Amino acid sequence: MSKQTKNPLVKPFVKWAGGKRQLMSEIIKYKPKSYKKFVEPFVGGGSVFMELQNNKTVINDFNSELINTYIVIRDNLDELIQELEKHKENDSKEYFYILREWDRNGILEEKSNVERASRFIYLNKTCFNGLFRVNSQNQFNVPYGNYKNPNIVNKEVLIADSKFLNKSGIKIMNEDFEKAAKTARKGDFVYFDPPYASLDDTQNFVGYTLNGFDYKEQERLRDLFVTLDKKGCFVMLSNSSSKLIHDLYSDYKDTTIIIGATRNINSKASGRGKVDEVLIMNYNYKQS
Repeated sequence: MSKQTKNPLVKPFVKWAGGKRQLMSEIIKYKPKSYKKFVEPFVGGGSVFMELQNNKTVINDFNSELINTYIVIRDNLDELIQELEKHKENDSKEYFYILREWDRNGILEEKSNVERASRFIYLNKTCFNGLFRVNSQNQFNVPYGNYKNPNIVNKEVLIADSKFLNKSGIKIMNEDFEKAAKTARKGDFVYFDPPYASLDDTQNFVGYTLNGFDYKEQERLRDLFVTLDKKGCFVMLSNSSSKLIHDLYSDYKDTTIIIGATRNINSKASGRGKVDEVLIMNYNYKQS
C-alpha cells in the first residue's frame, strides 16, 4: 500500500450498531504493516475503511438502504444535501414518524435513490440512540430520539466522503459477504466485522439486516476466513469474546487478542458498558 495523505474529515456519516470507532486504535495497531487492496465485506458505518483510506478498497454490505446511501453520497451529493436541508427544516416528532412509515405504506418504493438516502440519514440522526434496526418485515422500527440539535446536514463530512468514494480504486457492493470477499487476492487485507455472536440469550446484533446471522452463518464465515488464509490474504475478524467464537477459531488462538469494548447502542441501560471482544488474525501481527 502506497503512503498517502489522509483526510481527517473522511469519517462515518451515520452512527452504526457495532461501529468500530472505539476499537480503532487496536485495529490500526494490529493491521498488517503492508498490504495491497483492502476489502471490508460488512462495512456498516464505514469507520475502518474511512480510517485506513486505502486507494484500492472494496466495501460491501447486505443492507441495501445503507449501500444505496454510500452510492448517492458518491454520485448525487448536491441533491442529497438539498434533501437533508428539507428534513432539517421540517424535523419534528410527527415528521419523523411520517418518514419512518414509508417502508410500511409502500411510499419508499416510489422514492428516488436520493430521497431514500436522505431518509436513511435523517432517521439515523434523529432516532433514539442513533440505532438502525429493522423488524422481520424489513421495516425501520426505532422511535424518535427527541434531540435538541441533531446534526442532520454534516456537509464537511459528506463532501469529504464523496470525494474519497469517487476515487477510481473504490468499489461499492451490495452482496453476500462471501461474494464480496472473493474479490480478495494474495497480499490483500480483508477485515470482517459481522453481526456478533451472542454472549447470552438476550444480546445479539441480528436486527440490522433482514437476514438473521445465526450459528450456520458464523460457521460459513469461519470457513471463508480459512479459505482466504490459504489464499495468502491478511485476514482480521472482530467478534464477541464468546465460547462459540473461540471454539470456531481455535486454530488461530495464538493470534487472537481479547479487548474490552464499550457498547452504548442498547435499548436497556443494563446492556451497555464493558464487554470483551476479540480481534482474530491469520498472521503474526508482530511481524506482518
